[in-house]
Amino acid sequence: MRGRLAAWSVAAILAAVPTVAHAAEDPLKVCLDEDRPPLSVHQKGKPGAGFDVLLAQAIAERLGRPLTIQWFESKLDEDSSPQLEANALLSDGRCALVGGYALTQDSLVKPGMKTARLPDFAGATRDDRRRRVALGVLAPSRPYLYSPMTVVLGPKAKGRKVGDIGDLAGLRLVIESGSLGDAILMTFDKGRLIDNITHLVPGRDDLLGALQRGDHDATLIDLARFDAHRAAHPDTGLTASGYYYPIGVNRGYVGLAGNPALIEAVNTALGQLAAEGKIAEFGKQAGLTYLPPREPAILGDVWMKIIQR
Repeated sequence: MRGRLAAWSVAAILAAVPTVAHAAEDPLKVCLDEDRPPLSVHQKGKPGAGFDVLLAQAIAERLGRPLTIQWFESKLDEDSSPQLEANALLSDGRCALVGGYALTQDSLVKPGMKTARLPDFAGATRDDRRRRVALGVLAPSRPYLYSPMTVVLGPKAKGRKVGDIGDLAGLRLVIESGSLGDAILMTFDKGRLIDNITHLVPGRDDLLGALQRGDHDATLIDLARFDAHRAAHPDTGLTASGYYYPIGVNRGYVGLAGNPALIEAVNTALGQLAAEGKIAEFGKQAGLTYLPPREPAILGDVWMKIIQR
């Protein structure tokens, strides 16, 4: 009887080995925005590029798994919700991780609605664009990048010293309606800058183009967005002020709370890559002004922090 049990145990172990090996070979599926250079960018017929692509490749390698990127398109408008888009992609099984996710308490709370539509993604069918997905609960990885807002100066304001938002007084300011920069400028010092602010419609008006033409003097945008502009327009007349607004957000991965083992494995890989200086290296390769994560890892009520300043 003992001999039979021993033989059965060995057989069970041997039978399980191919299953474990197969699991390790399953692709690591990561969702990335197709138009967010220098973080991630994908053009038809060309391989994906950007900081988040390099990082995802390195993490997949550390986990011993091939990488599959699910590209999606996030609309830049007042009605878009990055939180619901990411949740829908994950809950629909399009990917196990969404990269470049802004880690704020508001973006990680349980969604207030049970379903949401998927953003447009590579391979989407007509039915995919119509249907709604039952949403899950999001869980973040450790952060891997700090994304601050920075003041960008137009040609006529070149050389202007900016050490605080108050130093923008007297300049013709331009901002996209409903953006974080809009909230910062409009509420600064009880609205002191309001009369000098022009609002543009996101996704329709060309913010940096208007600044380049000299129609305005300065704006407040995400640092990575200005990195992308400089890469696409090396002869630009726009200049970085060197000022970073003190309230910024960390970026990391987000997955579903029901898959904690993956988040833990990704956190381990991120820790190793950061310690080896690899993450900063990926930023340099992608043309990104890389800044390491800052405390708090997950930003609290950003709107209240802005209003109270």
